[in-house]
Amino acid sequence: MPNPSVPSTDQVAQATATLAQAKDYLRTQPPVSDVLPLLAGLLDEDTGVPILLGDVLRSAARLIAEQTSTETDEIRLIITGLREAAQEATDWHVLHWDVQRLRGYAFEAAGPPTAT
Repeated sequence: MPNPSVPSTDQVAQATATLAQAKDYLRTQPPVSDVLPLLAGLLDEDTGVPILLGDVLRSAARLIAEQTSTETDEIRLIITGLREAAQEATDWHVLHWDVQRLRGYAFEAAGPPTAT
């Protein structure tokens, strides 16, 4: 397995900014037909956000467990929290199938954005 490069904090910030952009776009009430490809990528069963986030959280928990010189109750709680969050995030991968099922439906054209 090749040694991956370390992502910069700017790259991580760009990834979260892209998610925020998607969130803002969805709030404009675009047509569902335009949204489905975005959701398909975000929720892909192998490479989507739930799977990647789960893997990141699990890896972080493992690193903390391996590299902590003094294991305290607080450290154990943090590791447990990361592992539980990782499992919950990974469980969201089933949304991939919901997106696939939506492709078979016809949707009305999007209306004007509502004021929030």
